[in-house]
Amino acid sequence: MSQYFEVHPDNPQPRLLNQAVQLLNKGGVLAVPTDSSYALVCHLDDKAAADKLRRIRQVDDKHHLTLLCRDLSELASHARVDNRQYRLLKAATPGPYTFILEASKEVPRRLSHPSRKTIGLRVPDHNTLLALLDLHNGSLLATTLIPPGETTPLNDARDIRQRFEHEIDGVIDAGACALEPTTVIDLTPMGHGGEPEVVRAGRGALAPLGL
Repeated sequence: MSQYFEVHPDNPQPRLLNQAVQLLNKGGVLAVPTDSSYALVCHLDDKAAADKLRRIRQVDDKHHLTLLCRDLSELASHARVDNRQYRLLKAATPGPYTFILEASKEVPRRLSHPSRKTIGLRVPDHNTLLALLDLHNGSLLATTLIPPGETTPLNDARDIRQRFEHEIDGVIDAGACALEPTTVIDLTPMGHGGEPEVVRAGRGALAPLGL
């Protein structure tokens, strides 16, 4: 049965989040709140945990997973970012946006798209998740928690625990999240003189980015 961590939404208890980090370090997959919806996360460097995350979501290696980063500098260490891309990233982070970029050599090849060598990255605007990333001391691999065969992400921690208690290792409850996934923007065309492409319009507004 998965462990359940009920934390304060504004000031999450470090003791509980440290217990969650220990699960991640042991190869666990957790359900965590974000500024869009709940997500599944695991350790970036744990292949077995990443495979388990994909099995739970029932997605293959062509499905873009996302790296959750603490800040823009950490994001830039996982991707090739030029000046134009950086300016757009700076305008949108932190926030409910996922950006597709060319993965850097720091990212294990098994995590990037098999043919495009791209990866999804984002800096969330959520107190609990940022505190978890700080205690973990690094990025986490993530995917939106959409049950197999469904189209709507989950946002209630107790419902998540009930539905996935035998599949995931822990749930962090910091209250309900929004029910809208992130806006996904492909920035790779900008590296060749093109313009960013909106892959999915979601919670992140496009107008402030000039899109």
